[in-house]
This record gives sequence, C-alpha cells and structure tokens, in this order.
Amino acid sequence: MAAAERNEFKRLVKDLLDSSKGPKHSDTVGLLLKLKNHAVNEELLKETKAGLAVGKLRSHANSGVADAAKDVVRKWKSEVEGQKKAGGSGSGSGASPAAAKKVAPAKPTVQTSVSPAQGSKSPAPATAGPHTPLSPGALRTSKTDGVKLDESGDDTRDKCILMLYDALASDSTAPADQILASARKIEAQVLTQANGNSGNPYRSKIRSLYLNLKEKTNPGLREAVVSGDLSVKRLCTMSVQDMASEERKAEAKRIEETNLFKAKGAEEAGAETDAFKCFRCGQRKTRYTQAQTRSADEPMTTFVTCVNCGNRWKFS
Repeated sequence: MAAAERNEFKRLVKDLLDSSKGPKHSDTVGLLLKLKNHAVNEELLKETKAGLAVGKLRSHANSGVADAAKDVVRKWKSEVEGQKKAGGSGSGSGASPAAAKKVAPAKPTVQTSVSPAQGSKSPAPATAGPHTPLSPGALRTSKTDGVKLDESGDDTRDKCILMLYDALASDSTAPADQILASARKIEAQVLTQANGNSGNPYRSKIRSLYLNLKEKTNPGLREAVVSGDLSVKRLCTMSVQDMASEERKAEAKRIEETNLFKAKGAEEAGAETDAFKCFRCGQRKTRYTQAQTRSADEPMTTFVTCVNCGNRWKFS
C-alpha cells in the first residue's frame, strides 16, 4: 500500500475519533463510509488501531452511526479473512509483501504456567500467534483461537481466565495474545481484591464481569478493556450500572423519568399555563408542577406536560 494511501487512512481514523465526540452524527457516518470504501489489511488495522476505534461506535447512541460502524467492521473482517485464505497475498486489498509474511496460517497456541507461589502475578505467555482466521461475524472463543493454559496448580484460576477471554474475544478483531493479556490482568486484579483467595467472593466477581463483558449490546466496553482505554483496576471496581451500555443507560434514564412523571401526576394535576411551548406539537397549552428533587440549595425541578399531545419534559 502506498505511503499516501496509508497517511490518508490514518487521517480518516483521526477525524473519526474527533467527529464521534461531537453532535454532528452525519459527519461521523460520512467518515465511516469513506473508511468502508478504503482498502485495508491486517497490518494497517493494527498499526492505526482503526478496528478498536470503529468497534466502539457499534454501541453509539445514534442508530445511524452504530449501523454504519457495524457495516465497516463486517467488511474489514471479510477483507482480512479473504487475504488470509489467499495465503496472505493481499490480492485486491493493497497488502504489502511484508504484511503477507506476517500472516501465519497456523492456529495460535498460547501456553502459560502459573505456580501457586506466584500469587496474583500472571506470567507472560511463552508463545503467541495471530488470532485464528474467522468468517465475518463468527463468534470467537478460546477454543476457536487455539488458546490453551497449562495446568497451573489452580484449575479455578485457569478456567476464570478462559471465561474472561471468551467474553472479551467474542466479536473482537484484536490478536489473541492481546486479548489474553487483558483477561489475565483482570483475573489477577480480582484475585488481589479477594486477598489472594480464589473462593466464593473471587468467583462471584469473575462471574459478574464475565456476564457484563459478554453482553451483545455492549461492544464498547469490551473494546475499551482490550485497547487499554479502560484500566483493569477501574473495571474491577465498576458497578453493574457503570458497565451497562449507553443504550441500556439511556433506557434506564427514560424509565426513571417516566416513573417520576407518573408519580408527580398521581400527586396533583398541575396548574395550566401558556408559558411553555411544546417542542413536539408547537402548542402552548400545558400543565406544570414543581418539586425539589435535588439538594435544598439547588433550584426546583419543573415538570411540564403538553395537554394537546401528551409530550412531557422537565428542567431545572
């Protein structure tokens, strides 16, 4: 791939990261479409961390951005898979001969040995290869990636590491050794918090992390952990609510506000006024109530209901 094309791809990835933080979702979708039409190979995706950047957007609050990101990830997976099946020749993908040599057809085997005396420290893998070639959208696990752990004297710890690996790898495009390193760091941190005891508290925490990390609607959490954007120490202290996807957080907030409005409605009908304009129907026939929902030194919260269309909103 020519240097100019690589630089253009890097620029698009940088622009995407900046755009995804802003309010103009149309710009983000446009950049995703440009990235989708750009020729890629595994070496380029690893170098630019484009897979991690786009992967996080699959759980974006805006459905247009999320759908576009999913399309890009599917296409990139398909291209990389095609290159690997062709023997890493990079035919039609712009892959360089150097990149082709880095693609090994054999399944990766990651071996590790942990002695009881090592406590919470996890040893570095003896050998690690690239992740197993996958069909687009295929579910990755420790078995499909060929990741194995030798007997370490603590079968519980080995199984927990593999559980965490399965949760992190499910839809990831990261190499097997990178995912395994994250899984081992998480397990070691949980063991440290459990004072080195792999008993019930340790198992319960591992189970909670596993269930939240493997949640299909929360790819952003997995990507953040594998990429290192979210530290292992922070992850292991997060609540279930903190780990929830943006979609689930938004739904929980919507339900909370709906219940609050219903509670206020049950208390009193509210005074009718034309001081507020409904942003849905444009009418000014509304009812409102006020309540102190925050601390005493904060302003009261006003709850407004449109008599015409039933739209409800609040402000402080």
